Amino acid sequence: MKPLTELDRARHAVPQLYELLRAQIVSLDLLPGAPLSRVQLAAEFNISQTPVREALLKLAEERLIDVFPQAATRVSLIDIPFAQETHFLRKAIELEIVRELAMNKPVELIAELKALLTRQEALRDKPDLGGFTETDQAFHRCMYRAVGKEALWELVHSRSGHIDRLRRLHLPASGKLSRIVSDHSQILAAIENGNPQEAQNCLRMHLSGTLEYADQIRQAHPLYFTKR
Repeated sequence: MKPLTELDRARHAVPQLYELLRAQIVSLDLLPGAPLSRVQLAAEFNISQTPVREALLKLAEERLIDVFPQAATRVSLIDIPFAQETHFLRKAIELEIVRELAMNKPVELIAELKALLTRQEALRDKPDLGGFTETDQAFHRCMYRAVGKEALWELVHSRSGHIDRLRRLHLPASGKLSRIVSDHSQILAAIENGNPQEAQNCLRMHLSGTLEYADQIRQAHPLYFTKR
């Protein structure tokens, strides 16, 4: 297992360990099927097994790890049907969000999206997949926040581990980063131009960009996926 960042002793251990492990899982630094040892994690971070158990339970609730009592704990395999369900939920929410934003054209949000797009273009050209992914998520999250629906972002985020790992496997594909930047640019333009229908069309196309390649991704990495 790849070494993780040290915990901040001034903060509660559970959310930190959860966030660190989740980031490792979603970035594929912890691969699907990788074992996780509660004893090893407690020793690595010099903490008791109680916060480790709580962090792992939270990851299990998000279906990012599988816990087999008295046996093993492993990073879950990627479940494409679950990823498809999350995609359906996210699309339904974000179609309404971009419609509302295009109708209102909030100046502060448009400026924020432009800044994020500029940063994403720079990360695309490095390339920096980790930073690119973080900026991608920030682009969407600030739209939720702009319409007062950040709690819905947290809901989507809590279910997104499987589809995010699928996307991470797809990111290195030729032209994928440029397509994401282009999609974001078109969504932003539609919002700035006050065109709700175009904003929804652009978003719909953007969110379909990985799942349409799901079978190809699974064929390239068969050991990372569930059988169903």
